[in-house]
Amino acid sequence: MTRTQLETGTTLLDGPAGSMEVIVDAPVHPPRGIAVVAHPQPLLGGSATHKIPHLLARAMKDDGWLVARPNFRGVGASQGTHDGGVGETDDVVALIARLRSMHPGMPLALVGFSFGAFVQSRVARRLADLGEPARHVVLAGLPTGEVEGQRCYEPEGGLSGVLIIHGENDNRVPLGALLDWARPLSQPIMVVPGADHFFTGRLPVLRSLVLSHLART
Repeated sequence: MTRTQLETGTTLLDGPAGSMEVIVDAPVHPPRGIAVVAHPQPLLGGSATHKIPHLLARAMKDDGWLVARPNFRGVGASQGTHDGGVGETDDVVALIARLRSMHPGMPLALVGFSFGAFVQSRVARRLADLGEPARHVVLAGLPTGEVEGQRCYEPEGGLSGVLIIHGENDNRVPLGALLDWARPLSQPIMVVPGADHFFTGRLPVLRSLVLSHLART
């Protein structure tokens, strides 16, 4: 990866499963930090161009972050097949290693929505265990337990500096199920009143919460 490949646009990078398609949103001025935004469930049509990762990436770029949005395995031009979050975690960790090698010492932000939030919880744990934690982690619509399609998720918990945002009326991941997961961990949850899984009509609130969290030192 060269610096010119980190200009705004789409690029193909070498990943653990082959080519990985990454959308880059680069700020006009030197970045204040690097960020990876992860998209929702590929089996349900999720991709890096989904409205929520797109919205958050553009907002973070405007706020001075260099943002990378990878397409998970089997999505777009990314090679490989869906791996339930395991291989996807490896891919994001590899992408972060490249970003960090180009921008050493810069703060790292991990942002994920839905399945992407599950993946980012695993990435955050991996980095923390390596002694190289992300400074900011934001997980929105985090799936836990059994969800639609008989998929079951056990996100990583017990991480510091994590903001979890959830819709009060999320019908895909009921708030009660998330609270059951969070309760033994004493993990706070930021609940957006009236919001569904996709934060319909509440996207400005989601955007504001994410940017406010990233502004913390």
